[in-house]
Order: sequence, then structure tokens, then C-alpha cells
Amino acid sequence: MSIDLISVLGLLAVAVGMFVLNKPRTDVVALLMLVSLPLTGVLSMDEVLAGFSDANVILIAALFVIGDALVRTGIAYHLGDWLVARAGSSETRLIILLMLAVAGLGSVMSSTGVVAIFIPVVLGVCARLRIAPARLMMPLAFAGLISGMLTLVATPPNLVVHAELRRAGLEGFSFFAFTPIGLTVLVLGVVYMLLARRWLGQRAEQRGGQIPQLTMADLAARYRLTERERRLSLKPNSPLVNQRLNELELRRDYAINVIAIERRQRLRTLLLNATGNTVLEPGDVLLVDIASPTIGLLGAYQQLGLEPRALPHSYFSLHAHELGLAEVALPPESQLPGKTIQELGFRSQHKLNVVGVRRQGQALEGVLVDEKLHAADTLLVAGNWTDIHRLQGQSRDFLVLSLPAEVAEVAPAARKAPYALLCLLVMVGLMVSGVVPNVQAALITCLLLGAFRCIDLPSAYRAIHWPTLILIVGMLPFAQALAKTGGVDLAVQTLVGSLGAAGPHLLLGCLFALTAVIGLFISNTATAVLMAPVAIATAQALDASPLPFAMTVALAASAAFMTPISSPVNTLVLGPGQYRFGDFVRVGVPFTLLVMLVCVLLVPWLFPL
Repeated sequence: MSIDLISVLGLLAVAVGMFVLNKPRTDVVALLMLVSLPLTGVLSMDEVLAGFSDANVILIAALFVIGDALVRTGIAYHLGDWLVARAGSSETRLIILLMLAVAGLGSVMSSTGVVAIFIPVVLGVCARLRIAPARLMMPLAFAGLISGMLTLVATPPNLVVHAELRRAGLEGFSFFAFTPIGLTVLVLGVVYMLLARRWLGQRAEQRGGQIPQLTMADLAARYRLTERERRLSLKPNSPLVNQRLNELELRRDYAINVIAIERRQRLRTLLLNATGNTVLEPGDVLLVDIASPTIGLLGAYQQLGLEPRALPHSYFSLHAHELGLAEVALPPESQLPGKTIQELGFRSQHKLNVVGVRRQGQALEGVLVDEKLHAADTLLVAGNWTDIHRLQGQSRDFLVLSLPAEVAEVAPAARKAPYALLCLLVMVGLMVSGVVPNVQAALITCLLLGAFRCIDLPSAYRAIHWPTLILIVGMLPFAQALAKTGGVDLAVQTLVGSLGAAGPHLLLGCLFALTAVIGLFISNTATAVLMAPVAIATAQALDASPLPFAMTVALAASAAFMTPISSPVNTLVLGPGQYRFGDFVRVGVPFTLLVMLVCVLLVPWLFPL
């Protein structure tokens, strides 16, 4: 073993260790490797940075944009309504339709994005049908993972393995090469979840009738917001006139949080979103949230030149078409726990107000602006529906958990849904026909979505999950470095030397198992980057076709069913489903073994050795 190989393996071990500890973030680890690899002398800086020009990296970025367009046009929420309408009161039919819908949508966009979209949909369905969320959340996650086995563009590992085949001078996979195996696994997954649901929670007690879909009134009551709503008129002589909200410190000094402003203009009343730069004018009516209903503010009203106005109904009901509420959770990768709401700068960054915090099922009282957030907290945010939907597309530190029924009336770009579907069909048609390269087809689709106003440029740039792209770019040089230093040859000799005599089927099973186990500790994308060259070289050493070996690695990279930390998809449903670590082990390990058996039998049949 050469010094160069030892140094590359040492860096790889450090990267894997940091991935396991999740410190620092995965994209930061990738950047550290980009900086460190040239220091070994194995690769030049130009070779290390070559991943930024890789066509598959651009393709993955374009797919994030296309997925966000499907969200903005309301297609995912229409799917939720369709699910409820078709399933009726049958839980069995609901699981089947849910898994088919999620897998179908996930075959053309990020599975993590699809699951994030469907979590509030499934929670609403559970409330309507009196079903424990645990019985649907794991089928949702499994369908999201299986979607990565359906098409070439369904998940980054498929594209990574495809790119490695092309680099080796081979043809690679077609758009639907994965589909026969993926559909078989999907059918197996549906049957398995129908049997395994008994382990996932009991059906909620039937009390007759159905719970209506969650409304803004329900969210307001859950966070005790109804008790704190006030409507205050600004007198002409008020000291607040002509002042910016961020200069007044009303939250800090008076525990008054301005949510929105009614402003009379000619023959109509405008509703203005309250931001830090909003300038108050005489006659404005402030829609505010006070820290506690028990606080006596009459003296403060007189001092500030404010006059209480009648509020016959919640102002969220009065302005439901413009003013919205949403429940927001902190996903596992969020960097916000430990920070206060004041430190978040939520209003300045997202144009939304945090009007409630729930911790361990209880709404917190008092002044929330200085409250430090905990990992399991949920927030209630208020503001313009457009800004709420924009936050939904920024699921780095936030996950929009519950949207009320009123959102259906104000879905952004809802009228553009037919155009979005048309663009999606164009992309699939171009990719299947092979008229243009896949990356060009995706970029054409992005331009068409923009031309039809399904998505705008700011939303498109926000939709791209940059940490994923940086992770791929940062890990790609390891495959080249291991090939250059003999690391891949060493892994192949070990595999072939110990298992070559047992036959290729056993080798395929071992490749699947090794890839799945590595995927427990590092991302499936990084796993595919490391294992794809090993699979191809192993096939070449056996004088066999590399396609079945590469396909096995790609499928195994998506088989992250065994633990809640195996994939972001599993982590997302952990809280809403109220699962424990052992729930995934108990349900996921047997299913992973079944998927491995299917792959070992089907892959050599579809892709002869």
C-alpha cells in the first residue's frame, strides 16, 4: 500500500467520521476535502474542482427547480385532495394510493422534497379519517425512498452511477432502465406496509363523523393566539406616525407584535404586511398580537396614541385571502436550535412574524422574542400567503408542517398547474427519446417553466439545495484519487479474492449489503460516489458486464430503510410519526433484506452478466 493511497484513505476516513458525527455539516466536510485532497499531491486543484463542470451536477440543480415549480403550482396539494376523495374511509386504499402518488412524483423530483410536501397533507388526512399518523408516515417515507429506484433522474445516486459508467467508456442507463425493478420493489413495499402497519400504531378511536380539515382558527386556538389578538387604530397625533416599525421596538418595550396593517386608500382598504421598513401613517389600523391577554395596556395605548377597535372575529378570518398562518417545524439539519426568535431576524429575512411557540405539546406564554428555540419546537408564523409559500420552498432550517384549509384559496401559481404538467411531459419525452442530453432537457424545462410563470428566478435559485450539490462535487474527486492510487484495485482484489469463486450472484448480494451498510453512516450520494467505481472494476475483473453491478449499487444506495438517520426522508417523518429508533429497525431491516433478494434475482435477468 503506497503512501499516496494511505493519505487518500486517511482523508476518506476523516470525512466518513465527520459524516457520522454530523459535525460539521456535510457540505462543509465536502469543502474541507476539496481543499485537502490537492495537498496529498495525488490530484491537482483543477482535477479536484472538475466536479463543478460535471453535467450531472447541473442536472440535479435543474431538477430541484423543476420540483419547486410543481410545489408552487399546487400540484402536490391537488394530489392530497385526490387521495382523500379516492380513498374514502378505507385506510388500506389510502396507503396504496399514498405510496403510488409519492413514488410517482418522487420519480421526477427530489424524494426529500416530495416527503416534505406530503407530511402536512398526510397529517390533514389523518385528522379527517381518525388515523394515527404513525400508520401513514413510514409508508410515506418508504415510498419516497423507493421512488429513487423508478427512473434515472429520481435521485442523485442514480446519476452518479450513470456518470461513472460513461466515464468508463460504457453506454450507461436509459431513463426507464430502473423502472421494472423499481415497480417490483414498489408493489412489494405496498404489500409489506399493509402487513407491517400493525407495528406502527393503532387506529385512532372512532367517534363518529370526520374532523374537518385544519383551519386558521384551529391553529390560532392551538397556540392560544385567539386570546391575544387586538385591533388598534393609530390616532393622527400618535408619536408612532411616520415612524418605521423597526425603529419603534414595540415588541421589546410594550410586548406588542404588529402582524399586519389595514390602510384606507380611496374607496378600498388595503392590507399591508408588517415588515421592519413599514412606515406608519395616521388612521392606520394595526392588527397586533400582545404577549399575554392578562397584560394591562390601556396606559400604553394612551402613551402611543392607539385606540382599541372592535374585533368581532379573528382578523385572520377577516383577511383569509391575504393573511395566513402556518405551523413550522425545525428539520434535523436546522441550525436554529439554541437561537432566540430575535436572533433569527424572522421578520426581516422572511417577512413573517413568529406569533406562537409550542414545546412538548404546550403553547408557551409571555414575550417570545427572547425565547431560545429547542430542536423539537414548532412555531406558528403569520404573514402574507406568498411569503408563507416562499418559506415552504426554503426548507433548509424550516419545514412547513401544517397549512390550514384556507391555503387552497390562495395557492401560488395554481392557475399554471396545466403548464407545469406540460413542461414535465416535455422533459420526460426529451429524456426518453434521447434527442438531447438529459441535462439539456432539464434546462429546457426550467426555461419553459419560467416562460409560463410557473416559477420566477428568485424562487428558482432558492429551490436549489446547494449543500447537496457541494457534497457531490466534494466527494467526486475521491473516486478518481482511489483509482489513481490503486485503492479501487485493492477493494476489487479483496472482493474477488474472497467471493469470486462463489459466483456473481453472491458478489451482487455482497455489493448490495456493503453499499446499504455504508449508507447507514454517510449520505447515499457519497456512498454511490465511493462504491460505483468498485462495482465497475469488480465486473471488469470477472470479465462480466458492469451494468448489473452498477445497477445493484444504485439500488442499494436508495435502500435506506433501516434507521431514522439513514436518509433525510426518514428523519423528516420521525417527529410527525412519533417513532422511536427501534421502529425503523424493526420494520426497515426485513424490508431491506427483501429488496436485496429482489435485486439479486431481477438485476442479472434484466442486465445479463
